[in-house]
Amino acid sequence: MTDSSETVRYFTPAEVAAHNCEADIWVSFLGKVLDLTKLVREHQGNLLLKPLLLCAGKDISHWFDPKTGNMRTHIDPITGLELPFTPHGRVLDVPPACPSSRWATNFGTPWWRDDDHVVGRLSERTRLIKVTNMLTKESQTIEVCNEEPLRQIQQRYQTYNSHSRSYTWKHLTKVLDMNLTLAENGVEELADEFDRLHIDRNEFIPELQIYYNDDLLPSA
Repeated sequence: MTDSSETVRYFTPAEVAAHNCEADIWVSFLGKVLDLTKLVREHQGNLLLKPLLLCAGKDISHWFDPKTGNMRTHIDPITGLELPFTPHGRVLDVPPACPSSRWATNFGTPWWRDDDHVVGRLSERTRLIKVTNMLTKESQTIEVCNEEPLRQIQQRYQTYNSHSRSYTWKHLTKVLDMNLTLAENGVEELADEFDRLHIDRNEFIPELQIYYNDDLLPSA
């Protein structure tokens, strides 16, 4: 996967949390979102999967060193050896505390460094917006990622309107640039200010209006 602004996809913590079972397991760490479903299927029944299954749908950044991207280590108080930090028990691709001929070292890249598992980035901050279809007068409130451009938010909205590409998106009469983020389009994020003033942030959700263009496109 290429981690660039043109191709990267962002996910909310809630979206990651929805993939929380053995048959569909995602985790996030250090800003990355990994789909480990195939890995778990390939090693089904292996006890070393248990820590991952316990953390399905969760962020496990505390397992890793943000500078190296590798597992954190600690000094075992009994042996004095430096060992990987595995708070839920030893996990797949982590060597045993003591040398063992039963542990294969030819597994290749450990799962946490294998970009084939990466499906996107975890949003550092999300926000709510209300999208109102000015043709039907219907509104939907959706959670979006601050980092994603409007064209990706448009893709989210296709759940409610599969023809959303046939609409012009506006905020306060201004036509929005679909290649820019909400902030870059001038749609302010005032949640922190509302919190400071003890105002319910959900009472003041920014509204985007979409206007039908009369050139209906095929469903995406």
